[in-house]
Amino acid sequence: MHSFLRIVTVFIVLGYMSSCTESSPSSSDLATEEARVIDAPARAELPTDSPNTIWPDLDPYWYQGKAEISTYDLEQVRYGAVHPGELTLIFVTEDFLTDKQVKNDRYQNPNSTKVLKTNQLRRFTTGVYDYSVMSSVFTPVKRNEEPQTLKVTTSAQDWCGQSFSQLNHNEASTFNWQWNSYFEAEGDRDGEVSADLIEDEVLNLIRMGGAPTLARGRISVLPPLEVLLLNHLAVEPIQAEAEVSEYSGETISGAAKLMTYTISYPSIGRELAITFEQESPYRIEQIQTTERSRGRELTTTAKRRATELLPYWQMNNPSDIGARADLGFE
Repeated sequence: MHSFLRIVTVFIVLGYMSSCTESSPSSSDLATEEARVIDAPARAELPTDSPNTIWPDLDPYWYQGKAEISTYDLEQVRYGAVHPGELTLIFVTEDFLTDKQVKNDRYQNPNSTKVLKTNQLRRFTTGVYDYSVMSSVFTPVKRNEEPQTLKVTTSAQDWCGQSFSQLNHNEASTFNWQWNSYFEAEGDRDGEVSADLIEDEVLNLIRMGGAPTLARGRISVLPPLEVLLLNHLAVEPIQAEAEVSEYSGETISGAAKLMTYTISYPSIGRELAITFEQESPYRIEQIQTTERSRGRELTTTAKRRATELLPYWQMNNPSDIGARADLGFE
């Protein structure tokens, strides 16, 4: 594991995706920065007038004043079956206040840093009712100076109710977490925890630098809290095995040379495999999670179908709806 990853101590709390009838089985705008479009090819010289010093390996691809939006065909495991759905990943850089841990809107606070933000929206149906889960992850791009993700928020909604959770990096290099849920057993709680790595920041790490950014070998990892809850596990890191290898599957065709990052959790029978492009900007081609659900070993798969660079925060008129078709939205 690279030296900066050895000091990564992160925690995530995810919303509780649960049935209400049974227990679960084992735009804002980008303010000043986005208005200043950098018309440069990949690997061009970085802008010298940026408000923040950015990580040298972060490609200018991320500083074009646009967000990268990707849609994925989703097959989601829930209740011992695989359900149809849709996954959307939105990656964008923005200025973030390190003390308040919110987006820098006013540019009056000097405690600001550049982050790569992931917004992940997962929607799927289970029989008659549906789920909607959204998470946001804020990871500084100056990884040599700020090696830890600063904040994660997650909300989950289904026809039974909704939950919201948040973690914030603190001065002790651990994370304070809070969790608000309508479920009696989960209640409203808070606490503090640390881990070598959290699974939810892995997408940001991949997009920043590909395989060299990823921890390998035997490490302690905090899986998404939804996994801990659905399997009645304690909120604590789990020993895992992580490795990077060349993609050797057959489900992705016509893509550039690909790599796969795998995290295996033997104690809970779970494995994550993220397949991504070997070269910048390291697009995520496929995400697979294999786990046991109601006694069956099943795999959730999200496979990329379209990607667009868009200033979506400006595209809120009826005439802009055609852009959704390019992303495969119905």
